[in-house]
Amino acid sequence: MSIKIFCWNANGIRAVHKKGFLEWLYKESPHILCIEETKANPEQLGNDLREPEGYLVYWNWAEKKGYSGVATFSQKEPLRIKYGFGVNRFDSEGRVIITEYADFSLFNVYFPNGKASKERLDYKMDFYEAFLDFIRPMIRENKRLVVCGDFNTAHHEIDLARPKENEKVSGFLPIERAWMDKFVEHGFIDTFRYYNKEAGQYTWWDQKTRARERNVGWRIDYVFVSANLLGSLSRAFILPEVMGSDHCPVGIELDLG
Repeated sequence: MSIKIFCWNANGIRAVHKKGFLEWLYKESPHILCIEETKANPEQLGNDLREPEGYLVYWNWAEKKGYSGVATFSQKEPLRIKYGFGVNRFDSEGRVIITEYADFSLFNVYFPNGKASKERLDYKMDFYEAFLDFIRPMIRENKRLVVCGDFNTAHHEIDLARPKENEKVSGFLPIERAWMDKFVEHGFIDTFRYYNKEAGQYTWWDQKTRARERNVGWRIDYVFVSANLLGSLSRAFILPEVMGSDHCPVGIELDLG
């Protein structure tokens, strides 16, 4: 059985909806789609988004309206669903949905952006650590995990067009990259880099500077799998041709037998 999982920071679910989101969803028909930065509460959405044909949708939204938020679209009902880490400081921003299936558990995470201020960078780093604290017991239990989302950090120099110019910018700071190292050391595989070692592969482009036209981008959206799922991984990809957001979708296929 092949399972296709997509992940996309939509930068506003209502905005991408106007640009053909549902048509794209039905055409691609992923088994699971994780959306980050929904920027909407369900009551602000029509039934076509809340209850799209063939999907169950689970929403986690921020207390602050029009901010953050994640949603997981699933063709199959999960065994269990959890929203957040159980820590109000982080859960109030609606950044995490965990859906548990028979063969794996899936984390849909919109990690914080640290560019706005020192306080937000501190919040981002604290969120990173809280996330690791939350998944460590699952790692110890040898659970099969998929972690996808906008990590808001380019891990290596190959993952952004202009590494030297961004060494002191949040998203490529040494402390952020060191945390990515630590995450990988916990046994996670960057699925895209497992297959593709080429430069020029990005998932986010600055809209103000029309960077997408020149492919001056950052790879900050990832799908990671725990090492015990690597044998089931058959493909990993970036879909830069899909428009509608300043990010593009990323995804994987798992062959689960």
